[in-house]
Amino acid sequence: MKILLAGDSTVANCPTHEYPMSGWGAHLPRHVYSWAAVHNFAKGGASTESFRTERLWDQLLHAAEEGDLVLMQFGHNDQKNLHLAARTGYAANLRTMVAEVQALGAVPVLCTPVERRHFQDPPRPAAPAVLEESLEDYPEVVREIALELQLSLIDLNSWTRALYVRLGPEESKSLFCHFAPGEHAYWPAGLADNTHFSQRGAGLVAAYVAGQLTVLRFGQDQGEATSSEGPGRAGTDPASLITTTAGPA
Repeated sequence: MKILLAGDSTVANCPTHEYPMSGWGAHLPRHVYSWAAVHNFAKGGASTESFRTERLWDQLLHAAEEGDLVLMQFGHNDQKNLHLAARTGYAANLRTMVAEVQALGAVPVLCTPVERRHFQDPPRPAAPAVLEESLEDYPEVVREIALELQLSLIDLNSWTRALYVRLGPEESKSLFCHFAPGEHAYWPAGLADNTHFSQRGAGLVAAYVAGQLTVLRFGQDQGEATSSEGPGRAGTDPASLITTTAGPA
């Protein structure tokens, strides 16, 4: 059985020169290898449109077989294109992708896009910081399509939002790529990236995805994941994963 991933940089295997930046798809195999082989087709900058025009979708469909899982997470880059608005081009593209996966006998699993770490200043002194809803209505459209078409859904947007809020503005930085000047050879001037995950952030999201696949009863007959961060620990509460060691930040 295969798990095929379609998505953007938050899912992708990042280039080695960007380490420790990582998409969650790069960490998924450690949780599911005993019952599924992960094939990560996700690419930085991808939208539901460019994923097709760059023929990544064709490659994924060519690899997909009956019974395989196809996990799809888009939105970050669709949001940058007016014709890919959530309820028009984006929704239409997702529906087409779902239909093409089902035509092969494979199983589509929709994922809402992971949230960005955009905390707003508190409304008053001592008030908690507010996490911006940076992805507008893209996550809700994914939920609506999953409900309408009776598809499996992994709500990464809701889960990552809860994770960032629980950690707070300072500790949540460790989930992303923040470097002071001189700390990283590829970004010598420093980097404050609140979209792309560190090893820790990507590892936590991957553990949650693996857990949700178990909740959805995929891989039940093939055995449990062997990692200490595996499905058995990946519940809906971010607190169940925060204390887990997921690699260097």
